[in-house]
Amino acid sequence: MARYLTIHPQNPQPRLIREAVEIIRKGGVVVYPTDTTYAIGCRIGDKSAVERVRRIRKKDDKHNFALMCRDLSESATYASYHTPVFRLLKSHTPGPYTFILRATQEVPRRLMHPKRKQIGLRVPDHAILQAILEELGEPILTSTLKLDGDEYPMNDPAEIFRRLEHEVDLVIDGGPCGLDPTTLVRMVDDDIEVVRVGVGDPTDFE
Repeated sequence: MARYLTIHPQNPQPRLIREAVEIIRKGGVVVYPTDTTYAIGCRIGDKSAVERVRRIRKKDDKHNFALMCRDLSESATYASYHTPVFRLLKSHTPGPYTFILRATQEVPRRLMHPKRKQIGLRVPDHAILQAILEELGEPILTSTLKLDGDEYPMNDPAEIFRRLEHEVDLVIDGGPCGLDPTTLVRMVDDDIEVVRVGVGDPTDFE
């Protein structure tokens, strides 16, 4: 049965952050709030946990997850990009954007597009998630918590716990989140394309 932690969305309690990170480090699958929707994730190097996330989301091995990073310095380990792209990334992070970038060799092969060698990266603007990433010291594999058959992502932590208490290891209640996903932008080499319009302003990339 999953743990349920209520963490303050602006001033996260350090003790609870450490408890959440310990669960992640031990291979746990965790539901957490972001600056857009609730998300589900785990350590990127834990194959068993990644497969559990796939089963919960009902995604096959061709589905590409994103990496939640605490800052651009961390993201540079997993993606390569030119200076003009870096400037765009810097001006839009942290924030409600997911960027598809060329993956480096540090990204596990099973997490990237098998032919394009690309990876989605995100730097969130959310105090709880930033505290978790800082304490963990590495990215989290992340996916929007939208279950198969649902029209919108799940938004009520109590309802999330009721439906997933036997499938995940931790649900973090950080209050309600939104229902709209990030704006998804592909920035590979010199090509910039808005793939999905979400919370973030897409006009900056046109």
